[in-house]
Amino acid sequence: MTQQKIAIVTGANNGIGFETAIGMAEAGYHTVLACRNEAKGEAAMVEMQLRVPDGQFTLLLLDLSDFASVRDFAAAFRSQFEHLDVLINNAGVLDYSGRKAGNGYELQLMTNHLGHMLLTSLLLDLMPDTPESRIVSLSSVAHKGAKIYFDDIHCENQEGVAAYGQSKLACLLFGDELNRRLQAAGKKILSLSVHPGGSDSGLFDDMSRLQYYTMKVLAPFIIHDNASAAKPALHAALSANVKGGDFYGPQGFQELRGKVGPAKRDASAQDPSVAARFWDVSEGLIGEPFKLN
Repeated sequence: MTQQKIAIVTGANNGIGFETAIGMAEAGYHTVLACRNEAKGEAAMVEMQLRVPDGQFTLLLLDLSDFASVRDFAAAFRSQFEHLDVLINNAGVLDYSGRKAGNGYELQLMTNHLGHMLLTSLLLDLMPDTPESRIVSLSSVAHKGAKIYFDDIHCENQEGVAAYGQSKLACLLFGDELNRRLQAAGKKILSLSVHPGGSDSGLFDDMSRLQYYTMKVLAPFIIHDNASAAKPALHAALSANVKGGDFYGPQGFQELRGKVGPAKRDASAQDPSVAARFWDVSEGLIGEPFKLN
């Protein structure tokens, strides 16, 4: 009897994550919804079951801004499942207020990158060593023009979207560096990165009212719906025609919408030495080395 495949989608209760979870269920995966809010997660699961009547879903709570919650999630997952085939590190937060996570770390770096890096480390050993096993990291077009502030990693002296840009550049650097390390260890598991283009996936909710309504006016010209925005992640997770280290996104104007294809990395994401240095910094922030075995 063929073993059912298992996928985790973080931030699956709304937006791109919701549509990604739908796509994984339609592809036959038992899909674990890793959500911070239990009520929203349960409501999303009810709707998913209506969309995919024969789909299998499990809700497990996960707050990526809290390392203890990440560890609790990993323990809960391991208690219910013996393997993991696809991990889609989708959840993200955009915040202009300079908020900190409970441990004092910059909230976007913590949620978008560090929490996902720890989660991946805690679950990697459950993944079969085959090319069908995938870790998909969601970056953004916002990585373009961004940098890693090695001397100000929590962006206490930065303004505007600098911290968000850093966090999304971090996701891309992590996806690429993870693939290099998997290959160096002789593993067949693939690490890929994607960006969704332009999408109102709930990230705009943390903008000021002026920024929010400006985006709403521009939206018809620069974004596509969440189902379309989920396609790069689904392509990376499910296609047989991908390889480790690939980066996918929409192919239209400014990569904001359109059919899925190879995405363009900014120069800031093309230096392996920067990725390796940032990996070491990230391990230090998490407080433990990444487990490749």
